[in-house]
Amino acid sequence: MKPNSSCNSRRHFLSQNALGISSLGLASLLSADSVPAAPAKPSLIPIEYDLLPKQPHHPPQAKAMISIFTGGGPSHLDLFDRKPILDKYAGEQFPGSDIKYDNAGQATSVVLPTPWKFSRCGQSGMEVNDELLPHFANIVDDVTLIRSMNLPDIRNHVAGMRALTTGRGRDGWPSLGSWLVYGLGAKTQSLPAFVALIVNSDPPGSPFWDSRHLPSIYQGTIVREQNPRIAHLDPPKHLQGDAQSRQLDLLRQLNQSHLQEHAGEQDLSARIASYELAARMQTSATEALDLNKESKSIHEMYGTQDGETRKLAEACLLARRLVERGVRFVQIWNYAWDMHENIFAALTGACKRIDKPSAALVTDLKQRGLLDSTIVQWGGEMGRLPVIQDRGKGRKPGRDHNTEGFSIWMAGGGIKAGHVHGKTDEFGHRAIEDVVTQHDFHATIMHQMGLNHTELAHPTNGQSVTLVEPGQGSVVEKILA
Repeated sequence: MKPNSSCNSRRHFLSQNALGISSLGLASLLSADSVPAAPAKPSLIPIEYDLLPKQPHHPPQAKAMISIFTGGGPSHLDLFDRKPILDKYAGEQFPGSDIKYDNAGQATSVVLPTPWKFSRCGQSGMEVNDELLPHFANIVDDVTLIRSMNLPDIRNHVAGMRALTTGRGRDGWPSLGSWLVYGLGAKTQSLPAFVALIVNSDPPGSPFWDSRHLPSIYQGTIVREQNPRIAHLDPPKHLQGDAQSRQLDLLRQLNQSHLQEHAGEQDLSARIASYELAARMQTSATEALDLNKESKSIHEMYGTQDGETRKLAEACLLARRLVERGVRFVQIWNYAWDMHENIFAALTGACKRIDKPSAALVTDLKQRGLLDSTIVQWGGEMGRLPVIQDRGKGRKPGRDHNTEGFSIWMAGGGIKAGHVHGKTDEFGHRAIEDVVTQHDFHATIMHQMGLNHTELAHPTNGQSVTLVEPGQGSVVEKILA
């Protein structure tokens, strides 16, 4: 076969012979190949993009991160930030007029207290809702609870999720995971460096694991909650074995020939590397995603055999297995926390599904000696308001969005243990002390991973693009051990 044959062009070959690796989520590889190559631009120094390990800016405290993203907005008032004054004003009008609603049409100003009791837990005495989060109550001495998160000028979910994952509320920016892999490379060349685990969720779009301005090799690979967890990972029977090896060799030749003809096309070498990684993953990813290799006691600790906890238990256990094998960044997506009505029943169910698995992840990492080098983060893009949202007659009350002040927790990777940072006002509406924005959050993550948020940049359209907007973020020193 001649590489320049009209019927055996590189693009024709890829479209007809997917090799069982076309849908790994690495970069929408085949669809990317259908886009005409951009005109080559002269460069004095060739730019190469790969997943080889890179030297950090300074010695890192953490080498990997697992983010349990609870999309929708867990109610900090009912879980992490008890406000006794809500009991005093229960059923009465909020004593003020400055509440920021997202849905003013269904809003009320009637104060809604929490029905649950909080307890001081662990040696740290951290006050949390141990009725809904009994397993979290057992690991509070390993975490920092941030009660002063704030997303300025953001009210809704999509903008909030973008802000927490890409640094900006508007569309079109690379995700945190992509930036970390861009700055540090991969720890292994046999697994994707950035994995997005989708659980019981349907996030609106995929900017949360997209590389956008960064080359596509830094995009997240989607791992699903059902088998096969990575779509089209295994080749069809007629391409297995020697047949696939021969086709991969031919594909490599076609790629190199195409690369020589388009010197300076920055994304092409990244795309080629993505295909090569996909081939290696057929063995390594299959092993990493096989939960049958875990002991009975580990399955019991996470709750993989329990119908309520199974999906999130499997995701948390997979996250540990992936990080253990060198994956740099794992984000578990659980969009199940938007509780505008019947919040008390909805919150009970959501906590039952996630509490045991997420606490088990921290405990498991700690007992394996991995917590010191792995950041675990739990939280969403907002909290909830201290007043009732009423959706009509016969419906039980909920809470509207609150991005002015809410809670997340972090553990491991050089983060303080048994520590509470910041606070909200007496009604839990606004962060008023040691406020942490998404810019501060990202600057701190990057710092712990060995990166300077002001230095890690990518040239895009003549500009220098960064995760943290210039002049916006600072490392939150008070939460560092």
